[in-house]
Amino acid sequence: MTENTDKPDETEGLSIGRIVWGRFVRHKAAMVSAVVLAFTVILVFTSIGVGALPGWWKWGPNDRSDLVNPKGAPTMGFENGSFQIGEHPFGQDEIGRDIFARVMQGAQVSVLVMVIMGVVATTLGVIIGAYAGYYRGWVDNVLMRMTEVVIAIPTLVVTAVVGRMLSDRTVVLGPIEITTKDPWVFGLVLGLLLWPGLARLVRAEYLSLREREFVDAAKVAGAEDRSIMFRHILPNAMGVIIVNATLLMAAATILEASLSFLGFGIQAPNVSLGTLISQYSSSFQVRPWLFWWPGLFIITFALTINLIGDGLRDAFDPRQKRIPKARELAKRAATKQESEVGS
Repeated sequence: MTENTDKPDETEGLSIGRIVWGRFVRHKAAMVSAVVLAFTVILVFTSIGVGALPGWWKWGPNDRSDLVNPKGAPTMGFENGSFQIGEHPFGQDEIGRDIFARVMQGAQVSVLVMVIMGVVATTLGVIIGAYAGYYRGWVDNVLMRMTEVVIAIPTLVVTAVVGRMLSDRTVVLGPIEITTKDPWVFGLVLGLLLWPGLARLVRAEYLSLREREFVDAAKVAGAEDRSIMFRHILPNAMGVIIVNATLLMAAATILEASLSFLGFGIQAPNVSLGTLISQYSSSFQVRPWLFWWPGLFIITFALTINLIGDGLRDAFDPRQKRIPKARELAKRAATKQESEVGS
């Protein structure tokens, strides 16, 4: 029996979204990272609550109690052959504050800064890159020269200086009073400095996509330039945008923690993971658990987001293997079995 060597199109009838999702699901590291990140974010925002919403953890970040263990060591561990959580699973600091609650508060601030930075940097990068790549000419020259100027600015130094300058300012906008110690201000500053890399990538995508047939068809149909840029070209560039936005957010997590550790990032009374490590730096030798947990959450956020970005990059890569349909797999197995029986 001659085996049919013609392979059917395994993605026939599937939308681009389903194909990308199928590839992403098959990326084990990315899926595990997505589950871990989702669990961590849920834990962070439900444990001590957000704003007026209460959490399920009984201690607050500033609540004090007597030290349960010597030097406030963590109560979580194995005792009498069983695993125990205890009153203070992450331990206590020298004045009896619960480290679990403080780490959750710091993680909330770090996530808020990361998200705000990601939204601002992605928005600026997409808009500037889209206009530069689509219009080319003098528009491209002006926007790219501006991008190069921002790239030349030392992000770490400028962010440290701006953070220090804004640390004690209050801005009044009518009935609204904004304290510049708020985390969203720091996230905004980071976003205004970290968009150029994404803008250059988006520009390159638009330079390629603007020559495609569907763009010419949209122009013939009378579509406006803005509609072509953001309704026709943008969906085809989403792969590059999503992947690089996630990697940018992972880098921002490390940058925020570094600046806060040096005292130039999040300022009191707000607390981030970096400021927690900075506050307890003098207790490293006698209370090392004060560093374990903030550092663990920093690594968790940065690592999981990076792995998710790698998974998205592979999912959007057209050179990756196609997703086989279940019926095609069953058909191939049946054909192979018939071939073996016939022989």
